[in-house]
Amino acid sequence: MKIFLSALFISFISLQAKAQLTPFELHKDKNYTATYAQVIDYYQKLGKQYPQQMKLLNYGMTDVGKPLTLIVLSHDNVFDTSLIKKQNKRVLLINNGIHPGEPEGIDASMMLVRDLLKKNLLPKDVVICLIALYNIDGSLNRGLSRLSQNGPEAYGFRGNYRNLDLNRDFIKADSRNALAFEQILNTWKPEIFLDNHTSDGADYQYVMTLIETQKEKQNPILANYTTKTLTPYLYSHMKKSGYEMIPYGAGEEGLPDSGIVSFLETPRFATGFTAQHNIISYITETHMLKPFDKRVYATYDFMQHLIDINQRDAKLIGELKQKTDEQVAQQKTFALNWEVNREAIDTITFKGYSAEYKTSEVSGLKRLYYDRNKPYSKTIKYWNTYKVTATADKPVAYIIPQAWGKVIDLFRLNGVKLKQLTHDTTLTLQMYYIADYKTSQRPYEGHYPHTGVKLNPVDMPVKFYSGDYVVYTNQPINRYIVETLEPQGVDSFFAWNFFDSMLSEKEHYSDYVFEDMAADMLKKDPELRKKLDDAKSKDPKLAGNADAQLFFVYRNSAYFEKTFMRYPVGRLLTDTKLDLK
Repeated sequence: MKIFLSALFISFISLQAKAQLTPFELHKDKNYTATYAQVIDYYQKLGKQYPQQMKLLNYGMTDVGKPLTLIVLSHDNVFDTSLIKKQNKRVLLINNGIHPGEPEGIDASMMLVRDLLKKNLLPKDVVICLIALYNIDGSLNRGLSRLSQNGPEAYGFRGNYRNLDLNRDFIKADSRNALAFEQILNTWKPEIFLDNHTSDGADYQYVMTLIETQKEKQNPILANYTTKTLTPYLYSHMKKSGYEMIPYGAGEEGLPDSGIVSFLETPRFATGFTAQHNIISYITETHMLKPFDKRVYATYDFMQHLIDINQRDAKLIGELKQKTDEQVAQQKTFALNWEVNREAIDTITFKGYSAEYKTSEVSGLKRLYYDRNKPYSKTIKYWNTYKVTATADKPVAYIIPQAWGKVIDLFRLNGVKLKQLTHDTTLTLQMYYIADYKTSQRPYEGHYPHTGVKLNPVDMPVKFYSGDYVVYTNQPINRYIVETLEPQGVDSFFAWNFFDSMLSEKEHYSDYVFEDMAADMLKKDPELRKKLDDAKSKDPKLAGNADAQLFFVYRNSAYFEKTFMRYPVGRLLTDTKLDLK
C-alpha cells in the first residue's frame, strides 16, 4: 500500500508540474504560441494557486466583445493602486500581443509570471502588471499571414476586428481596445512601460533589437537616466544572457551597412503615447528569421532584467518621475514635431550578414538575399539625434466647446483635470484660423490625416456657453494636452480629423440675388473696391472669373461666416477670472 501511495503521490506531483508548463513549453519543438483561450486558462489556474500574490483584472471591452485582462503581481498582497503609491512602490506595465503575429511576449510572460511566483522571486518594491494579450481580436483570427517569418506554426492576424493596426491607434483611440488600455494606464500609473514586438526587414546576427523613447523627445530628466544608466544596463545584461542587442532602426539606404536611423515613435504608437504621460518606455523587437524559441527566451530575459533594475533603482525612478511631473506642469514651450538631424552622426558596431544579389527564379531579374555564410562585424553610421521642427507655447488655458465630446472623453480617461463654465460668457482670446494643410489622398487607419498645417492666430472675442470646458496647463499631463490640442502636432487631434467639420462652409448665397448687393457694397466701401481691384491685377484668373470675383466680395464682407476654418479650441493667454465648476 505504501508503495502504491508513494507512486500515486509522485504521479500527482508530476502531473502538477506538467500542468504548470505553458503550451509553448509543452510543444515538442517549441514552435507554438498559445491561443487566447489557452492564455486565459493558464493564468486563471495560476491565479488559483497564488491568490495572495496574483490577480486577474478585466478592463473595458475590446472590439471583439471580450474584456482586456491584466495580470497583476504584488509581493506584499497589495493591489490597491493608491496604497501602492503611498508605499512608494514602482509599477511596471508590460504589453503583449498588440500584433498577434508577433507573439513572443505572450508566451514569455506566461513563463515569467509562473517562475516569479513559483520561485518566490517577486520584487519587493515593484508591482508588475502584464496585459495578457492586447489584440484579442487578431489573436482569434488565427492562421498564417506573416509568410516571411520563421515560426511559430500558427498565430494571429495583425489587424483587430475593425481591421485597425492597434499600434497606430493610441492617440486617436478608435478601438475599444485602446480605451481599455488607457483605463489601465491611468489607473495603475506605471513609471516604466514595455511593449513586446517582432521586427522584419534586413537579416542580421541579433535575436533582438531595442527601441527606446527618442532622447530628444523624452523629458530631459528621464532621458539623462535612461541614456546613462537604464539602457546601458539592459544592453550589458542582455549580452551576458547571450542575446546581444543593437538599437532598432531603418537602413539609411535600404541596407544596414549604409547606416541606421533610430526610430521615432510618435503618440500614435504605444511608447510615443506613454511618453506623453512621462513614462519611461521601451519596445523589444525580436527578429522574425530567428527560431521562435530563441525569440521567446530573449524576451523572457529582457523582461527579467527590466524587473531587476526597476527593483534596484525603485526609489530613484520614483524620484525622477515626481521631478518630471513637476517640471512638465511648469514647462512653457512644447515640441510638436521632430525630424532626424542628418548632421549629428554617431557610429555603432553592427554584426550583420553580407548582402548579395542573384538572379530571381520568379522574375529573372536581380534580387537581394543575405548570405549567412558571410557574417561580418563592422562600424556603421548611426543617426540617433532628432531636432524639433515645430513648437508651441502653452496658453494659460484651453477653452474647449462641449460639442467636441470625444476630446472631452479622452481627456477624462487620461486624467486631465477639467473645469466647466458656469454660465454663458464672451472671452477675448487667441483663436487659430487654419491657413493651409495637406490631407492624405488614401485612408490610413480609418482616417485621412492632415499634415503641413499652417495657422493664422487671431485675438478676438468669442462666445462660449455654460458647460464648455476649461483646461488649465499647469498639470503633469501637459504634454498630452498641448500635443493633442495644437493643430500642428504630428499626432494632434486635428491631424486625426477630430475637427474636420469646421473645414467646410455652412452658408452661401444665390449669385443672382447677391450680384446687386455686392455692387452696392463696392460703391459704399472704397477700401473693398480697392482690395478687389488689387487682387484682380495680381491674379489674371480672378480677373477673368465673374463667380470668383463675387465670392471675393462675399468673403471680405460682414456676411461671411466667421467660424469657417476657425479651429474651435480657444487659447486663453492671460490669467482671466472665470466662474467655474
